[in-house]
Order: sequence, then C-alpha cells, then structure tokens
Amino acid sequence: MTINASSVRATSRTVVAAGLTVLLAGACTGQPRPALPASEQGRSDLIDTAQRILVNQCLRARGAAGPPPRQEVLFGTGPAELSITLPTGYTVRAHTDGCLAQAHRYLYGDQERWFHAQVTVNNLRPEAQARLREDPAYRAALARRAACDDRDTACIRASGLERLRSRLEPGRLAQVRAAHRDDITTYDRLRDRAVRRAAGLLADRPTPYRKGNPPS
Repeated sequence: MTINASSVRATSRTVVAAGLTVLLAGACTGQPRPALPASEQGRSDLIDTAQRILVNQCLRARGAAGPPPRQEVLFGTGPAELSITLPTGYTVRAHTDGCLAQAHRYLYGDQERWFHAQVTVNNLRPEAQARLREDPAYRAALARRAACDDRDTACIRASGLERLRSRLEPGRLAQVRAAHRDDITTYDRLRDRAVRRAAGLLADRPTPYRKGNPPS
C-alpha cells in the first residue's frame, strides 16, 4: 500500500502572532532574539508558518500560485525520488522537485534525511502495534474480538483486547524507539535546525505577521 507524502498543513493566522512580533521587534532594535518556542505546538506552528511562506514564494516564482496552486509544481512530477517501506508494509514516497521539497531543503537542510527520519518517527506507534501480533495472547484476544458484533459491548469487553493492548503496547513502543534511536536523534536535530531557520526567516520579514496580514 502506498501513501504519497503530499499534504501541506494549513496554519492558523493567529497561532504565532505574539511570538513572531517579539522576534521581529528584537531584530529591528538589534537586541538579542528571545528564546525560541519551548512547546512542541509552538515549534510546529513556527515551522508550518515558515513553510507556508516558502512554498508561496516558490509557487509565485514558478508562475503556479493559483488559486488553486498547480499541484505538480507544489508536490513535484514524475516518479517519486524518495521512498521508504516501513516495517508495517506501507510504502511512503515523496518528490524532490516541487515547491514543498524546496521548502524542506531550506528548513531542514537535507530533504532526504528529513524525509526518512520524519516518516520513521511518525510511524513508531503503528510499528509497535504491529509487533503486538507476535504475542500469542494478543492474537487470541484479537480473534475473540473479531467474533463479537460491533454493538455487543459486553462481548468486546470480555475479549480482553483493549486491556491486553494497554498492558503490552508501552513495552513494544519502547523496543521500537530503541531500535530507531538514530532516526529519532536525526529527527530531533533536523527539527531543531528548522525551528532556527524558521525563526530567522520570519524575523527578517519587514512586516509583522498579524491577523488580517497573512504571510505571502
């Protein structure tokens, strides 16, 4: 089964306004820039906003801004150059010639390493859940659950599947994380780079990013 890595997450126009205004003020006055967002949500918002700006700039430069933007320019054309098959059997592919790929290279530096690390880290839990099927007790619980009518809550509860999953899954997830330690390290390092690159990009823009004045 194939999943195309072809989605650009839309960002709210207000999520990072306050933080970016502070960054811009520091850049204009020559003061040291404040600490970068500490929360994962704040870091994600910062990266997503910068990615949107970079993608829009690229689309305009290629005459494909739309609306809607030309999908082949956004995501790339022809056979996907990047591909990874996960332990779960799924294959994820991505192009290297679209505007989204160009934005990733700016933010993460190495698109191929980021693609591999991101897809792997985002699928650690599914891999752990797949490993549960190696346990005979879990397979037996699955069979009992499969025999239940979906509306028969007593049968579903009696199968013990959810109780067994809650007990076994943390251990399997720990095993998977240990097996992919290098991928997790790469993911964290490249994501840190993207946060810094995003902050620099947004701080260097002449107009603060505020509601009613979206990035372009």
